[in-house]
Amino acid sequence: MARPGPGLLLPVNGLGYPPQNLARVVVWEWLNEHGRWRPYSAAVCHHIENILKGDSRGTVVLGQVDGQLSPYIIDLQSMHQFRQDTGTMRPVQRNFYEPSSAPGKGVVWEWENDNSSWTPYDMEICVTIQNAYEKQHPWLDLTSLGFCYLIDFNSMSQTNKQSQRKRRLRRRMDLAYPLIMGSIPKSQSWPVGASSGQPCSCQQCILVNSTRAASNAILASQRRKLYGGAVGSTGATGTLTAVRQSNTFAGTSLWSPNSSGTNNISAGGGQAKGEQVQVPLSPANFPCSPVISSHGHANANTHAINGQNNLNRPGTQRISMATPRGTIPPGIPALPVKNLTGSGPVHPALAGMTGILMCAVGLPVCLTRAPKPILHPPPISKSDMKPVPGINGMRRKTKKKHLRKGKTPEDVVRRYTEKIKVVPDEDCTICMERLVMASGYEGVLQHKGIKPELVGKLGKCGHMYHLLCLVAMYNNGNKDGSLQCPTCKTIYGEKTGTQPPGKMEYHIIPHCLPGYPDSKTIRIVYDIPAGVQTNEHPNPGKKFSARGFPRQCYLPDNEKGRKVLKLLITAWDRRLIFTIGTSSTTGESDTVVWNEIHHKTEFGSNLTGHGYPDPNYLDNVLTELSAQGVGEDNLKD
Repeated sequence: MARPGPGLLLPVNGLGYPPQNLARVVVWEWLNEHGRWRPYSAAVCHHIENILKGDSRGTVVLGQVDGQLSPYIIDLQSMHQFRQDTGTMRPVQRNFYEPSSAPGKGVVWEWENDNSSWTPYDMEICVTIQNAYEKQHPWLDLTSLGFCYLIDFNSMSQTNKQSQRKRRLRRRMDLAYPLIMGSIPKSQSWPVGASSGQPCSCQQCILVNSTRAASNAILASQRRKLYGGAVGSTGATGTLTAVRQSNTFAGTSLWSPNSSGTNNISAGGGQAKGEQVQVPLSPANFPCSPVISSHGHANANTHAINGQNNLNRPGTQRISMATPRGTIPPGIPALPVKNLTGSGPVHPALAGMTGILMCAVGLPVCLTRAPKPILHPPPISKSDMKPVPGINGMRRKTKKKHLRKGKTPEDVVRRYTEKIKVVPDEDCTICMERLVMASGYEGVLQHKGIKPELVGKLGKCGHMYHLLCLVAMYNNGNKDGSLQCPTCKTIYGEKTGTQPPGKMEYHIIPHCLPGYPDSKTIRIVYDIPAGVQTNEHPNPGKKFSARGFPRQCYLPDNEKGRKVLKLLITAWDRRLIFTIGTSSTTGESDTVVWNEIHHKTEFGSNLTGHGYPDPNYLDNVLTELSAQGVGEDNLKD
């Protein structure tokens, strides 16, 4: 489907920029951890534009317009969003669209997520969907934009072409995004000049202004080192030929070496000759971003800047974000900053303050991103996936819980305990009453044949409790015919869990894990769909989410690795691998989480602690399985 690209500025008069009377809609966007530009709401964009008019080098406090964004500020000088409580920084950009497009009309397209709430599409996709909708197309394929989805306007649904999963989508009207007229002011490309606005006296702005003062000290230090005598010399006549940047950049240096004096900016398949701007070689005209380049001569140095249209292409984003290590000047210490996935030894806020302090006293420092974990092996064809020797099949499924008939709570308690005649004078660790006294559940539970004063001893471990307390504990559990001693965790019977229905696959792949160079790899794939909680779950009748599925895990293909796999299969059959609860990483409740049996989900590295090499992992996971009642005595020949 042919359509103009989002944010497209058509070349006019050979300059690549529109005339003064051309109107454009402005959308501010931030770069998420998946390399996608996510739009701010129209209200936030209006707020940013108002601040931009008063001070092109100012700071935007997003919490002033949206309470949910109170931790965030935007520094217009460096074009970054900064989260004050964690120190996380993300690039932002200012993109342009036609007034007749979706943001110009206030049209928002959204899809329904697993929590039954609505998530807006990326603006690029929103514009595409709106164009197809206005042309009364019955459907729209998003494959050309890099997404394997099919939009059906008749049923107002989105279908994943691989999994065939359908989600609802909707079109709603909201505030139109801000409209501007004329060409891009030079101050928005590389801010110069002093701030003209009056500083705010609130505590948040005082913190921002103090951080800005430290940043200015860093900038001055960098300029002195980079330009030396040219900075202090009033007679320097050298000029710098540059291609005017649009008005956005993705957090990288604004200047990059180029051998030609002009730059052809590709815009939707066409080419426009870049506008050449003669900039005096003066520190006031250089951006705040660090410059790593060679300036051997002061006259006619030629540089080029990538335009904003290139930043909207995922391939270009990945290139601009992945700065090579070789660009760090020798002798400058590098701080590996914790990345967005949580790996890396240095927290962003600590690294940022370290950089500010070191640069303020003239010490150079370079903040680098920690290496990314290698989560998955190279692509593997189905013919290369082999069954695991000694294990039948390559797949296991679990269904809903099968209730065991004929076992009342009293029968289960009597099966694993024996009555004692001489009761010791000690506490029952369930009701915290003395064993010589009646159970604390007297009057709460009434069961035939079990009196409140009866005390029993568990057969294996010998711990003693009121029999009525054990009945109450069993009724509060999974009611699967097993008991677990609350003191020493010894399991009586076959323990089962509350894992939702799903499937488990396992096979051998022709790659080796770090630390096991002579062994192939056993890959386990767990897949559990979202669903509705049952009576055995925390919130019966409420939907639960299933994030990150299918999940891939890895074991070495050796004797001990195969033993672990057999026990994991047993644990899967007993529904012990996963449960429904609150995620310890995201804080999300009513979601599928691991159930105290650790898995290795990182294939080629161990940056997150969930990978290899780890010489103790197999022994540790055998211990964890045994604690769930899945020991080596469960192995079948």
